[in-house]
Amino acid sequence: MTNLKNLPEPRKAVLQNIKHPLTKEIIDKGLVLWFPGPRSFSGEDSCEFHVHGGIAVVEGILNALNSLPNFKLADPGEFTKRAFLNGKLDLTEVEGLADLLQAETEAQRKQAFLQSTGSLSKSYKKWKDLLKQSLANIEADIDFAETETLDYGLLEKVEQNIKNLCKELENHLNDGCKGELLRNGVKTVILGEPNAGKSSLLNLLCHRPASIVTPISGTTRDVIEVTLNIGGYPLVLADTAGLNINSQDVIEIEGMNRARDLYRKADLIILVVNIQSYSSVQERYVSFNDYLKNYISDLGLSDMNFRKNCIIILNKIDLDTRNLSANICDKNVVKLSCKSEEGIIDLIDILTKHLKVLCGEPTQEHPSMNQLRHRQELEKCYHNLQRFLKESERKESPDTVIMAEYIRKALRNLGKLIGEVTSEEILDIIFKDFCIGK
Repeated sequence: MTNLKNLPEPRKAVLQNIKHPLTKEIIDKGLVLWFPGPRSFSGEDSCEFHVHGGIAVVEGILNALNSLPNFKLADPGEFTKRAFLNGKLDLTEVEGLADLLQAETEAQRKQAFLQSTGSLSKSYKKWKDLLKQSLANIEADIDFAETETLDYGLLEKVEQNIKNLCKELENHLNDGCKGELLRNGVKTVILGEPNAGKSSLLNLLCHRPASIVTPISGTTRDVIEVTLNIGGYPLVLADTAGLNINSQDVIEIEGMNRARDLYRKADLIILVVNIQSYSSVQERYVSFNDYLKNYISDLGLSDMNFRKNCIIILNKIDLDTRNLSANICDKNVVKLSCKSEEGIIDLIDILTKHLKVLCGEPTQEHPSMNQLRHRQELEKCYHNLQRFLKESERKESPDTVIMAEYIRKALRNLGKLIGEVTSEEILDIIFKDFCIGK
């Protein structure tokens, strides 16, 4: 397809006319690069054509390639799958690369890049090496238990190493699911009474009329969900029906049931309070906090802890004719006007702080686990090691054969994480979301 008679120098771009191999018609002029395996992304011999991006150019080159014998289009993720099968990437690095291609926020990009460059697999391989050494020591005890050459302090050392590893696993598992929240988005629900300004708030944050806004109470009947980038973190924001416990409307009641269902599953809650509603009853309450407790009860959310992962929006302050908002000094209360956008910067700031706490900041030294698959295998690994410790602490003589089997099971769990032990079903799930050409 070029004028080159010999393969070009590896990894060096060469400008060439690119021709149809049968008709010899020049399709385009571009750069050609040759990557002999195993020093290529996939570990196999590879060639790249860097051409102009017009649809006709790309189709012309694909048609030309299709005329070559044994040519086939790559499946989505096939290059990466070959890299995995050829040992260029482990499974956690493949997952990190997939997340990097899908990342929509800066924090997601950072987490995905760390994983794609081996930050998670480094920890998993370290734990795996420790278990391999521990298994070797126990098998030595099994093989040489009757001789005088065995170091009888070895089992105690193995037991201590397993205890230390269990502590590491506990810390890794008890992370508040920060990595998963960052990868999938923090599920946030907007709650409040009808006509409090919930839909206006959603529209303000997403800079478009995603939700219908009218002066009529109860306009929103169903859940409206958008994904936003707030301070570099992903926020999955849901606008819900206004909560009115006195409603007899069947559709409105179903909307409220959906709102409460989302509330129970939410990672973060935004509670919207209409300053006019507060103003009309303010004299009955000692403080705004007392009003809030009653407001939450009236919404049918008496189990809500409005001090934990909850942001209070005091909305419509442009209508605060009595200047009541001036007397409310609570760092978790944002005074906002969706109409004038006063207070929007304060809202973005407090949202970002909450998201940062919920998602964390993964580093090379402390990478975040971000897949349910990882959590499940690490939990199994932890439980197998706990069974090992239970057997080792038996008052009667512990059975080292059983202890060795528990370590083998834990090793298999870690092997599944990095792809040393895997199945086609798992690989299909991981690679199905890759784009064609990667």
